[in-house]
Amino acid sequence: MGKGDRKTRKGKIGIRSYGNVRPHSAKKAGGAAKPAAAKTAKPAVKKAAPVKKAVAKKAV
Repeated sequence: MGKGDRKTRKGKIGIRSYGNVRPHSAKKAGGAAKPAAAKTAKPAVKKAAPVKKAVAKKAV
């Protein structure tokens, strides 16, 4: 089993891909999972609309 084997970690590295053998994001070690209630998103904050300035007319 070597670089060309798609099922092994070494093969995934060789063909530059990710999967179950080589997850893209590293898993965090230890501890119990936090409850879903603790993972709350920030409340949406609306930004004020930008104010458009009136264009001055040229004097003829």
